[in-house]
Amino acid sequence: MEISSIIGIVLGLVALIGGMFLKGAPVSALNNPAAFVIILVGTMASLFVAFPMSDMKRVPKLFKALLFPKKMLSKSEIITMFTEWASITRREGLLALESKVEEINDDFLRSGMRMIIDGNDQEFVSDVLAEDIAATEERHRAGALIFSQAGMYAPTLGVLGAVIGLIAALADMSDMEKLSHAIAAAFIATLLGIFTGYVLWHPISNKLKRMSKGEIEIRLMMVEGLLSIQSGVSTIAIQQKLSVFLTPAERAKLQDKEADSGEQKE
Repeated sequence: MEISSIIGIVLGLVALIGGMFLKGAPVSALNNPAAFVIILVGTMASLFVAFPMSDMKRVPKLFKALLFPKKMLSKSEIITMFTEWASITRREGLLALESKVEEINDDFLRSGMRMIIDGNDQEFVSDVLAEDIAATEERHRAGALIFSQAGMYAPTLGVLGAVIGLIAALADMSDMEKLSHAIAAAFIATLLGIFTGYVLWHPISNKLKRMSKGEIEIRLMMVEGLLSIQSGVSTIAIQQKLSVFLTPAERAKLQDKEADSGEQKE
């Protein structure tokens, strides 16, 4: 589970409720069904108008991906794996990697490995994998866009909710005390619109974009590794080529790990 998402939502609720308490605003004012209907149902309605049904059907999967992100190989694991494969290829040839294909859990990497083992030329392999990455990136972009749009709609719908509440409040001005409570309740919709827009929907969109960027970087590493193996480069060369995807700290950590491994073999 992506624990940071849960922490963020909990802290957001703490900030909202704690802020109301410290400001002396009654927390019970949040018990406003009309405001929730206007904001939540209104946001959903706007999204259904803005996006095709094929995109909206993906929303539950996007929530699942947010809380339970797909397990990806780390960059260090990919470098170690391709270094091993490069060593096998230089000793025994590409066909020796056929036994490794079924051990690969990643569909993208497995497909790429099969293409180079089958003897397809580099340009064909590169084009197919690049198109796969582009299609994945577009799906991710569309998913993140749903939430960024929700973040735009919700605050505006909050204003709509406040207007509706004020219309209801001003319809009867005979009791000033009742009127003051009605006006305060009218702004709950605005509060909920701003809260959901800037504490939930926009941050969720940002996290999906970050997750997509990480997955695309991993796939680009895989493409570089596959093409390098197909070219028959040395293990040192493939390490250097793939290490550009690492941060300086990650490179240092990988070098220390390799040094420790070398000492143990000795």
